[in-house]
Amino acid sequence: MKVRDGPAFVRRNAVAWVYLLSAGLLEVVWALALKQSSGFTRLIPSIVTVVAALASFVLLSLAMKSMPLGSAYTIWTGIGAIGAFAVGVIVLGEQANVSRVAAAALIVAGLVMMKLSTPAT
Repeated sequence: MKVRDGPAFVRRNAVAWVYLLSAGLLEVVWALALKQSSGFTRLIPSIVTVVAALASFVLLSLAMKSMPLGSAYTIWTGIGAIGAFAVGVIVLGEQANVSRVAAAALIVAGLVMMKLSTPAT
């Protein structure tokens, strides 16, 4: 039986969440850089894409040491999806109609449900 209280558990759990949030933000970075790379025909955005993607995967793997696979992966992809949607609308001027915003809200609701239903490890 694991002890689920005390400073070591809190610190390990907090670090895992920092890794996961950072990995999700890097997913947004590589998605934007991928768009800007024009199919890997532009050097700098192509390099940013590869480096950010690798860093994102490494941070996700570190988070998974302390988090369940399903929760970590779902939250990682959700951060990437919502972040890419927001960057697309805000930075790239993509359309933000009612159905797209509703879909994003459903993704956020799913992330909240995943977090609330994840047991402490």
